[in-house]
Amino acid sequence: MPKDAQKVEKASVDEVFMDLSKQVHDRLLQRFPEELSGPPPYDDSSERLPIPGVTVLDWKADALIDLDEGRTEEEDPDWDDVAILIGSEIVREVRAAVRAELKYTISGGIAQNKMLAKLGSAHKKPNQQTIVRNRAVQQFLSEFKFTKIRGLGGKLGEQITSAFSTETVKDLLPVPIEQLKQKLGDDTGTWVHQIIRGIDNSEVNPRTQIKSMLSAKSFRPSINHTEQAHRWLRIFVADIFSRLLEEGVVENKRRPKTMTLHCRSGGQTKSRQAPISLGKKIDEIGLFEIAKTLLGQTILEGRVWPCANLSLSVGGFEDGVSGNMGIGAFLIKGEEAKAINSLSRESSTSDTPPERPEKRRRIDKPAGISRFLVKAESTEDHDDDFGSQDVPIDEEDLGRLDADVSVAESGRTTSHANTHEDLQKDPPRAESTLAVTAEVFVCERCGAKTTSSEEQQSHQDWHFAKDLYEEDRNVAQPVPATSKPNLKRHAPAATKKKTGHSKPEKGQSKLAFG
Repeated sequence: MPKDAQKVEKASVDEVFMDLSKQVHDRLLQRFPEELSGPPPYDDSSERLPIPGVTVLDWKADALIDLDEGRTEEEDPDWDDVAILIGSEIVREVRAAVRAELKYTISGGIAQNKMLAKLGSAHKKPNQQTIVRNRAVQQFLSEFKFTKIRGLGGKLGEQITSAFSTETVKDLLPVPIEQLKQKLGDDTGTWVHQIIRGIDNSEVNPRTQIKSMLSAKSFRPSINHTEQAHRWLRIFVADIFSRLLEEGVVENKRRPKTMTLHCRSGGQTKSRQAPISLGKKIDEIGLFEIAKTLLGQTILEGRVWPCANLSLSVGGFEDGVSGNMGIGAFLIKGEEAKAINSLSRESSTSDTPPERPEKRRRIDKPAGISRFLVKAESTEDHDDDFGSQDVPIDEEDLGRLDADVSVAESGRTTSHANTHEDLQKDPPRAESTLAVTAEVFVCERCGAKTTSSEEQQSHQDWHFAKDLYEEDRNVAQPVPATSKPNLKRHAPAATKKKTGHSKPEKGQSKLAFG
């Protein structure tokens, strides 16, 4: 069957509506080409069709509803009967296919609309199909309580029962439409007047995406214990989860955001709602725990027992996140990985590291605490100090001063340990400048070695802080002018502005250097 000819509406986990209009029409044209293939008489499409060329229809083992009062089986069938017959053949084929492939038996109802078909499917169970011909609608509905009809249960059914003191369709049929409108409102009264006569214009709606899922049960007699409610909640969760699987919840295609529990007792309905965590995988255990929590919260509010109706629903469906890359997408594999490994080995054995195209951070501005202070050393002296080391500075050496270059980019192991032994290797010098070698930075004052610009800057800040401490201590304990040391040579210009008093300011403390 082509997909454009399939109109199937899923009503619940075990029930569907099928619109067979297209399939029945095709088979009618095949079986009655002479009566139906030609143009209408006088080119008037309102002209009635000729009588079908059959006198007896073979309903096989189908359950036939008796005809309305005044109608007999001896009457010749009309085209409605023939169409219903072909529909019953299609339903029989579907039931046989389900039995053969899935090993399930199903029941069916064949009628002119959804409401009658649903009532027919439940009329003869199990594994049978019931046919409600157009000439048997009143006979069929008169046997029902109208509360069994879809849409007439719940509060509306109770309202009709209270207003007209009856529960049967047979007793409600004589009520005039104006009286129904007066008691129920114009729209509801008109709809009830039509539905009890078998008139239902709702279409089979092939839904592509649902907005909510509900599983409910009315109890007669009512339940009175938490354990009973838990057993039904477990059934509800299993029902809802099976439908979530069809919606692709495992593949994260769609998932609900909220769960709601309704409990009706003594004509009063209480409800609680809770979110379904987006960070967790949805499964039956998790849904059942949320349902039990909601029931417990409802019980704490009081007046839950006896419970006449219990329902559980999930809603707020949203599409899952798509397009996420797994960890494998960030890994280099195959030939590309081999090429990079080969390049790394060549770089480690070569004297001149290859130039890297990565963008480097600007280093023309000082880093750390020194960029907020004005240093005494001039730019010319600083450049001379670098030049006095007689070491060529190329682009790669400047890159080692860049704080953004990681260990993986430099291709060497970096050590961050500065010990007292390292500080005593060379005697300290007067100026705090750096000598750049191929691998390390050497402090000219104390000989300490550092392997990155960050460590170098931190070490230089240490010298600067120590100079401040020494100057502050000398100012606090004045010495004769003949023996007072010349601080201009050791302290930056900014120091003179900040050490004009002997006592530390409020909130400051002296640093202790060993």
